[in-house]
Amino acid sequence: MGSEKLSREALVERAVLLADAEGLEAVTVRRLAQELGVTPMALYWHVKNKDQLLNCLADHLLAEVTPEFDPAAPWNVRVRAMVEALVAVMRRHRFMPGLFGMVVKDELASFSRATDTALDLLRQAGFTLQEGYLVATYLLHGAMTLVDHEPGCPPSVPQEQAAEWRRQKRLALESMPADRYPRIVEYAKTVEEEIDVERYYTFGLDLLLGGVEALAAARR
Repeated sequence: MGSEKLSREALVERAVLLADAEGLEAVTVRRLAQELGVTPMALYWHVKNKDQLLNCLADHLLAEVTPEFDPAAPWNVRVRAMVEALVAVMRRHRFMPGLFGMVVKDELASFSRATDTALDLLRQAGFTLQEGYLVATYLLHGAMTLVDHEPGCPPSVPQEQAAEWRRQKRLALESMPADRYPRIVEYAKTVEEEIDVERYYTFGLDLLLGGVEALAAARR
């Protein structure tokens, strides 16, 4: 790509591909310049350093977290749509939970827009702005944890070895003293079953949002 065709959007899109393939450690100004076929100096028109590059990356991805929704829909439906959108983008780009710890979120326009929208919806639910900010933070970190700790085989286990990995985990749990840990030993029988990942996410979101809805209902 010639430097005359380079744009911040093209830079960020290539950074997303690089982070997906190799992790955030690979995303540097120098490496992106190599990927784009330009000199590092050409990128400095758009980003000054790696910190600014990561901010651009996060801002680009978080733009999906404030989806279009029916303004007449109840507040909880719209909050759920936002959390589902956040989970969806993090599932597509597994580096995102780590990225959140490396950027100043308040400097990201898309994060501020999502936060302001969430605060407005939570105020409609009866929360104060201070409480709403706590709820929004809780939902953000809960969604990050859901994605970061998705159950199943570790990424390092090849697909063809997944069944054996689950079998070994079952055996390890079943070997625990049944008189001391009867429910864990009983649970072990289910471990060889392949995880229903979609059910995991649906159940997790129900837990997260059910708590918010219950608190809101208790105020009425």
